[in-house]
Amino acid sequence: MIWAAPAPAFNPPPFAHWIDGTTASEPQTQVQAIDADTFVIRQSVKTNFEAPFLYLLFGHKGALLIDTGAGGLAVRPTVEKVIAQWRQAHGGRPLHLTVAHSHSHGDHHAGDSEFAGRPDTTVVGLAPTDVASAFHVADWPNGIGTLDLGGRVLRAIPTPGHQSAHVMIYDPRTRLLFSGDMLYPGRLYVPENHFAEFRASAHRLATFAQTHPIRALLGAHIEMTTTPGLDYPNEAPTHPAEHGLALSPAAIAELMKVVDGMGDTPVKVVQADFIVFPVEPRPN
Repeated sequence: MIWAAPAPAFNPPPFAHWIDGTTASEPQTQVQAIDADTFVIRQSVKTNFEAPFLYLLFGHKGALLIDTGAGGLAVRPTVEKVIAQWRQAHGGRPLHLTVAHSHSHGDHHAGDSEFAGRPDTTVVGLAPTDVASAFHVADWPNGIGTLDLGGRVLRAIPTPGHQSAHVMIYDPRTRLLFSGDMLYPGRLYVPENHFAEFRASAHRLATFAQTHPIRALLGAHIEMTTTPGLDYPNEAPTHPAEHGLALSPAAIAELMKVVDGMGDTPVKVVQADFIVFPVEPRPN
């Protein structure tokens, strides 16, 4: 069943067509700029069926890389190219790189080893305590953390449930919310034994959105097609007619309404732009 909810007008970044596996000459990665300090990197579905999105944000003194890909390629050369171009445009300014993750599933940290030993770089660990420390969250998961890149202070919203170390990153400058695997155009996998945490995170996110203007949500994958409620088969090798990357901020209230309507037992619910998808119990 498709639950329909009116979607208010929103202003997503004007992305060009993303690589989607449908052309033989597709590169391993694609980079698109949201602005001069905010970049999106997509990993080709030809290198890994997850085809994840990575985000690279710059401030005056530091940069944040959210996720390092799903493996099947070397991701660091693409990241280094963007960093080099940014530094060249800023007089070769020194820059500390923080490598963090939306969460700790393997398709989001497979490239971490490429950054081990990189000068002036911090690779954040994969446990909730590591994430809390890196983003200065005093009370995980109830508090809101920060990361100061120099003139650009990001907010970190703990959102466990899909995975225990899941975090969303909010950028007040662009009003974009980098939403990982908890809310994106695809299958929102919810382990049955962590549904209460997922629902609490949905409420925490909705509370945050009441006091922070959100232009759009940018998640870690696209698994939906342009047909409302229709997703690609699991491990699909190509993504023709792909849903846009951005979700409207209205999706936050929509998700909360859906999970609240389930009571204590998660069930599969198909929305136009995402699917809440319970899975078997999993460890944290």
